[in-house]
Amino acid sequence: MRATSPVLKKKYMDSHFQTDGISLYQGDALRVLTTLPEASVDAVLTDPPYSSGGVTLGARQADPAQKYQSSGTKKQYPPMLGDSKDQHSWIMWCTLWLGECWRIAREGAPLMVFTDWRQLPALSDAVQAAGWKWLGIVPWDKRSARPQIGKFRQQCEYVLFAVKGRFIAHTRACLPGVYGYPVIAARKVHLTSKPVELIEDLLAVAAPQATVLDPFMGGGSVGEACIRTGRSYIGMELSPEYYEISRGRLTAILAERENETE
Repeated sequence: MRATSPVLKKKYMDSHFQTDGISLYQGDALRVLTTLPEASVDAVLTDPPYSSGGVTLGARQADPAQKYQSSGTKKQYPPMLGDSKDQHSWIMWCTLWLGECWRIAREGAPLMVFTDWRQLPALSDAVQAAGWKWLGIVPWDKRSARPQIGKFRQQCEYVLFAVKGRFIAHTRACLPGVYGYPVIAARKVHLTSKPVELIEDLLAVAAPQATVLDPFMGGGSVGEACIRTGRSYIGMELSPEYYEISRGRLTAILAERENETE
């Protein structure tokens, strides 16, 4: 486990927050990514806006709370930004930010990107167009989904798995091909939060002390998983509200761990 400096040593300047082991940026991912040096991260794990939710432009541009949340859900979350692109612009946008991630990643770095069934084919094209070598998909069984009369439940989302160059194994374990974790509403701080335990499992393909890049930080679940597994984290978030939520969440976890070591 890497040592962490006291949270009092943190540095906060404009839209960039940095403390030992984490670096957070508030801003557009494409713009921020261009400022990072080549071959400077060991893995990319992120959950970008899907721009999904339907086959028509109108359905895609609906309020994300309607697209991604069951009717009758009372909990309200800050608005999601950047989730209303049409299919052509979404593929082009993905290719651009994935290309920047490829530039920033070191040789052998794994890439893991969340998506749903509608966007999986488009995302696989964008990943390969950006230079990554596609290695497969990892289904995430959420254990529940909206019922559909006469149809199969759409209770899985997917992690597209790729690598820059030649894959380097960092564990001797044979990892599962499917992960099952329920979404626990009480733990969610973002409309599309992913379970921290799931992300910790996915990080098994990254080096134990890797620096992990997450261009779409959301509520900070990837950052929490990195802290809890001893990895460094670089996160970016367009929404000022979610940036502050993630910053508060991650600094609280760092402070908690600092107190445990005293």
